[in-house]
Amino acid sequence: MTTIASGSDTLTRDALTVLQPGFTGTTAPDWLLRRLGEGLASVGLFGRNIASPEQLAALTAQLRAERDDVLVAIDEEGGDVTRLEVRTGSSFPGNHALGAVDDVDLTRQVAAELGRRLAACGVNLNWAPSADVNSNPANPVIGVRSFGADTALAARHTAAYVTGLQSAGVAACTKHFPGHGDTAVDSHHALPRIDADASVLTERELAPFRAAIAAGTRAVMSAHILVPALDPDRPATLSRAVLTELLRGELGYTGLIVTDGMEMQAIAATYGIERGSVLAIAAGADAICVGGGLADDETVRRLRDALVTAVREGDLPEARLAEAAERVRELARWTTATTADAAEARPDIGLVAARRALRLTGAGSFTPLTGAPYVAALTPVVNIAVGDETPWGVAAELAGLLPGTRTGSYTGEDAARAALEAAGDRRIVAVVRDEHRHPWMATALDDLLTARPDTIVVEMGVPQATPRGALHIATHGAARVCGRAAAEVIAGQ
Repeated sequence: MTTIASGSDTLTRDALTVLQPGFTGTTAPDWLLRRLGEGLASVGLFGRNIASPEQLAALTAQLRAERDDVLVAIDEEGGDVTRLEVRTGSSFPGNHALGAVDDVDLTRQVAAELGRRLAACGVNLNWAPSADVNSNPANPVIGVRSFGADTALAARHTAAYVTGLQSAGVAACTKHFPGHGDTAVDSHHALPRIDADASVLTERELAPFRAAIAAGTRAVMSAHILVPALDPDRPATLSRAVLTELLRGELGYTGLIVTDGMEMQAIAATYGIERGSVLAIAAGADAICVGGGLADDETVRRLRDALVTAVREGDLPEARLAEAAERVRELARWTTATTADAAEARPDIGLVAARRALRLTGAGSFTPLTGAPYVAALTPVVNIAVGDETPWGVAAELAGLLPGTRTGSYTGEDAARAALEAAGDRRIVAVVRDEHRHPWMATALDDLLTARPDTIVVEMGVPQATPRGALHIATHGAARVCGRAAAEVIAGQ
């Protein structure tokens, strides 16, 4: 492709305006600042960009020194998916824990406090909440990121989350439209397919999005999923039937439509990011999210040039690109004009919620531990959205309450034998994550319980398997505060 010289012409600026790229490092690189001056209007932040709240505030100030109305976006769901606390684990439980409590006011308070912390760091667009109904227990990518499998519950908590987040002046981006819950494939790796009838989709998948729209969500993120009942040929992100006819037309949504990451294999391996981006804008998307994996100036240039070339060659109406760019600017105006509610900070609300989300089986006959246990973490491969750099489990929190606690991580067919050998005569706390999805994990847990019936089990994923152990604690998520709440029960705090 011929490189199109950067300049101040409207077409080139509009092409840059619809991009939401990422970058590497904890300060803004020169190329990013230059692109902001040329028309780029959004920047996406990931865990690699964040070292501390103070550093993040300095980074966003650096971006705003170049463009004061820049949209600074982040993928901060709380719970398992955290960027603010990527190296320590989140201070907030995720959606599944909030759904387990089922107190919409609590969900609103948690989202408001999370929004307050984002706003204090200069972030004004959050790619959250997940409105997906987790109707498929085998789902490898949604799981605890969903409020639950009940449609009405997911809808009311999605609305509460949107309201709470936006009360802090941070725009919500409700995802993954039209619903990623009934999939058995992770769209980071391949293109998932949902074969539900249109009537099922209307009653199940779309209900939380209707609730989010009614609550005033400022943005909606599309899903890289094929839904033949809506469009038999193209995934939702690239489908006019899904984005324009359904989301805009039938549901009456007028805000910003953002794509999920275009470098995800569901799009990159089937259409390529350049063609995919052109098709997404043509279908009705307004902003192209890219930067989780591709995070350099070359990516920005490629996508800018692809959009400009598509307009010049008649493959993308210039008016559609201009409309998309204007929606980006409209959201930027909202973020600069919105005043956050003067609600009092609630730094403890995350732990309060995590404690309320616990579900205990066998607690009536359980005696809290007084000696340091051995924590055996039966560890699955985590999905890309969660990432492997965020710690999880209960060991660190138990060590603070029961000094001398030891731990190890195990996987595969030899997990139980290795854990038993390492534990010695210590009381075992077995920590699992989505036991129902991992046969090796279920087998290891069976073997541990056969050898040591007094083993305590902590399930930090979706609690689908039958509760087992001397005490079974379902935390409904693996955030740091979920581990803290479980550790308090084990140690009798």
